[in-house]
Amino acid sequence: MGFLDALLGRSKPVRPDLDQLFALPSAAVTLQAAAGFEPTGLGSVCFASVEGGAFSRIQEDARSLLDGSVEFSQDAYGYSWLLARHSAEDVAGLVNDLHAVNTSLEEAGFGPQLLCSLLGFRDERQRPLALVYLYKRGTFYPFAPKPGAGEKRDNPLELQVRALLGNDLTIEQDLSRWFPVWGAPGL
Repeated sequence: MGFLDALLGRSKPVRPDLDQLFALPSAAVTLQAAAGFEPTGLGSVCFASVEGGAFSRIQEDARSLLDGSVEFSQDAYGYSWLLARHSAEDVAGLVNDLHAVNTSLEEAGFGPQLLCSLLGFRDERQRPLALVYLYKRGTFYPFAPKPGAGEKRDNPLELQVRALLGNDLTIEQDLSRWFPVWGAPGL
């Protein structure tokens, strides 16, 4: 960062640390013990859509990397999602797959298109919860949509989860960056 950047208040973006994803299994244990949220075995990666042959290559690479246990979809906003499935007990395996997909996309030059990764949870009342990793910020945040309430969030639950996981994950401090991921695969 140069002198002019410092003077104008510009800063270098945080370099993503994909290895932070490996903190998710211990966060899952904390969530289970403290709040009753169980992993669903579903996780996903979101990236800005890539067109043509590049997207086909991404799909084929991901399928071969994850032994075909992956689905691709596009949301209403035009973002592409990759959904990976594991048994609910295999959080570590799911996290390994999400890390591998993120790493392979980054190495293939698609790092700027990566937006987030998420890991899904539910409690005994079937309330959904996701731990979302913001690729460009290198931080996590909880996302808890209210079941049956349209596009409304359970803000008290999100704040409770933030407090529970402060020692397990690097939590995004700027609440305005806790973007909703309505209809995300894996949620």
